[in-house]
Amino acid sequence: MAKLSSELYLISPLDVAGTFPDRLVRALDAGPVAAFQFRVKDVDEHEAARLAEPLQRICADRDVAFIVNDSISLAKRLGADGVHLGQDDGDVKDARDRLGRNAQIGVTCHDSRHLAMDAGEAGADYVAFGAFFPSSTKDTKHVAGLDLLEWWQSIFELPCVAIGGITPQNCAPLIQAGADFLAVSNAVWGGDEVANVAAFFDAIRANPRLNEDS
Repeated sequence: MAKLSSELYLISPLDVAGTFPDRLVRALDAGPVAAFQFRVKDVDEHEAARLAEPLQRICADRDVAFIVNDSISLAKRLGADGVHLGQDDGDVKDARDRLGRNAQIGVTCHDSRHLAMDAGEAGADYVAFGAFFPSSTKDTKHVAGLDLLEWWQSIFELPCVAIGGITPQNCAPLIQAGADFLAVSNAVWGGDEVANVAAFFDAIRANPRLNEDS
């Protein structure tokens, strides 16, 4: 398969119990997902680890990066592929020291060029910008524009993730502006995950990045 302009980065719903592992299998088998972020709230680390373990195995079986949201400690406990840090969740250097040189460390940078450059200088493996659209997953406090993606791609090689209210219907401008990854949650889990993942891949294939040579 030819390399896609953007790749899909799935974020879990808050409820990953019950039949969710089966849903994850179906979603990952519907297309080449690059990464899955495990994001739960209001549970202790022991319970979070219990919930994460079957999902981590599913991802490992499919060569999908398993990223833990917020918690360096949980990522280390699980031996996860990486951690995604918000601005209040610890720093990149600490994560690198604790998780090792091969860990994938991402940082939420909202709509800030300054935060993104700081994250890159600190050794992050990717930066995340958003929200680009209103989101049902999180309250929208920061709004990012397409010019941010275009600026980042024109200067830096570090991958960037677009997040916030992204759907198959509205993702084309983000792909064309340079988003390396599309981070999505409710747009997949809020309905038929197989059909929704397939719709994202149709949109990605139909919208090559504007500045690509090929």
